[in-house]
Amino acid sequence: MRIIVCLLCLLYVRSANATVKPNSLFSDNVVLQRNMPVPVWGTASEGEKITVTIGQQRLETVAQNGKWLVKLAPMKAGGPFTMIIKGENEVVIKNILIGEVWICSGQSNMERQLGPRGGQKLINNWENERDSALYPEIREFHVPRKGSDVPVEDAGSKWVVCSPATVAEFSAVGYFFARDLYKQLKVPIGILFSSVGGTPAEHWTPQATLQSTAAFSEVLAEHHRKIEQYPATLEKYRTEEAGLLEKYRADSAKASQASNPLPRKPSRPSNAANSGAAGGLYNGMIHPLKPFAIRGVTWYQGESNRDNPDFYQSLFPAMINGWRTEWKQGDFPFLFVQVAPYHAMPPTIREAQLMALSKASNTAMVVTTDCGDSADIHPTWKQPVGARLALAARALAYNEKLEYSGPLFQSMKLKGNQAVLSFSHAKSLVAKDGELQGFTIAGSDGRFVPATAVIKGTTVLVSAPGIPQPAAVRYGWSNVPHVNLFNEAGLPASPFRTDKP
Repeated sequence: MRIIVCLLCLLYVRSANATVKPNSLFSDNVVLQRNMPVPVWGTASEGEKITVTIGQQRLETVAQNGKWLVKLAPMKAGGPFTMIIKGENEVVIKNILIGEVWICSGQSNMERQLGPRGGQKLINNWENERDSALYPEIREFHVPRKGSDVPVEDAGSKWVVCSPATVAEFSAVGYFFARDLYKQLKVPIGILFSSVGGTPAEHWTPQATLQSTAAFSEVLAEHHRKIEQYPATLEKYRTEEAGLLEKYRADSAKASQASNPLPRKPSRPSNAANSGAAGGLYNGMIHPLKPFAIRGVTWYQGESNRDNPDFYQSLFPAMINGWRTEWKQGDFPFLFVQVAPYHAMPPTIREAQLMALSKASNTAMVVTTDCGDSADIHPTWKQPVGARLALAARALAYNEKLEYSGPLFQSMKLKGNQAVLSFSHAKSLVAKDGELQGFTIAGSDGRFVPATAVIKGTTVLVSAPGIPQPAAVRYGWSNVPHVNLFNEAGLPASPFRTDKP
């Protein structure tokens, strides 16, 4: 009897440990990338035989080190399909669509969801947008916030079908991008939504990329120093906590009596290993998506790097190429949004983003000088941002012959007392709402004065009284630029300066 009981126990343990489990990306309502090989992966017991079936495809593999992966052959857009994954158990994944898959990532302006959020202005026209969100072929996979000092393998989320009942939780920019793309392509669209507000690009950069240069590696070294010092920092706080709280209460009482702002309450120090810093958000929120087949990335970030634009100018294109290296899917399109006008947003961060176009291939930049809010770092007019990202995707990812970028400065030459500026993406330049605004000009003394600017073909002629020989021109060179140079497609020109050091 004892032998029988032991055998039953062993069988039970084996059965419990033998559960084949696909990564959470492969769950009901998933959108898989069309027209390219599609990796499907998960976990199982060592040596467990795995079979994956979808449509006419049937693939087999054996789990090694507790993991398994198969690659589906390219499939045309369509669905719904059912996938059956068999090992010691069976997993059935329903309502699968084949279409286009994009990552939507960055910080708060990408993280901002369509529905109301406490303390924030409503997204423009959001109720009508919600009520008209009848797009069951648009789906979103929302990656939970997680910082990690080691790569995370599974995001632990699920796919959500777009409807008026669900769209309030979708990324606003991501939804408008997906909607415009869906209307044009008429195929299912899947969005991998992975964003965290208030985060700099180094948090989203693979640690291997951070280790690649001395400037980047110092970010990683400082992060590791904080992790090593955490036990001592925590112990110091515990020792001093009672005194700190007593001082806080006394200072708060004094502040209240004087009607002054209250001091910040002392808080337990956090462990940097879980902060998301120095590649931690890449580890926790992008790595779990690898190697899911994607068409490309949309990115809205930069606000948290505004105080160090020179560093960002080098880091951002390195981050882009780092993602591509990690994904092993070639130079997929990387479409990003230039930060919007805001009273505390210097023009140098927009310039750093502009420079990324020449440092990372297959990229496009959406300019937002006409849809910002000088008093709010989170402008509510997200529709044109999503629409312009969709235009860029149609051009770069789907090879449509259309204008997808606003005018971009190319060169300057002198003609008498005029600076002649040439632009790319400059078909039918136009000054929206009157004469051109936002241009300044300087002579050899480097003193910039307001300038007169006139469109001539694909160029702009800039001059000013008292500047007989121009040395440099700037356009939109302020925190909140008032500018109005557009092209035929109705897309605004990026701010720039010809005298970048």
